[in-house]
Amino acid sequence: MALFDDYFYEFFQAEVLAGLIYKLRNSPPDRYACLVAESPTDANSESQKDLVGVVDVTALRDNDVLKHLDGAQEYLYVSGLAVSKSFRRRKIASCLLKACDMLSILWGFNFIALRAYEDDFGARKLYSNAGYRVVSGDPPWFTSWIGRRRRVLMIKQCTNNFLNLL
Repeated sequence: MALFDDYFYEFFQAEVLAGLIYKLRNSPPDRYACLVAESPTDANSESQKDLVGVVDVTALRDNDVLKHLDGAQEYLYVSGLAVSKSFRRRKIASCLLKACDMLSILWGFNFIALRAYEDDFGARKLYSNAGYRVVSGDPPWFTSWIGRRRRVLMIKQCTNNFLNLL
């Protein structure tokens, strides 16, 4: 069974990497970004830094989200926020979210949206502390018919001032 799981994990990794490469090659530079956090290294060391966190940011126009955004035509969508287990609880996710804020200013977006699982209180606290607020949730039939965990839509109105981010 472990071999079976390893095979599918490798397949999953390859699919994620292929999707990332496709987005990076085919998206205009102000429509998609993959932001990363690297581990600190000794200034005298020439060793390669390790990747410890990642987040995807995409410009979108989904009407289910836009109805919550006063007058917006599009917004930035944050997805795939992940931090390596050995680097969690060190504010790396918060820094990645700040980088998303900076990107929203650089690209001229007024809103950032993301989805979190309703029962993932740790993630929801992280997003709330970063200024996101819950505006809606998946419909009740979503969990019963499809069998997936219910998610909430969280929105943040961006500031257009770099100084407010510091």
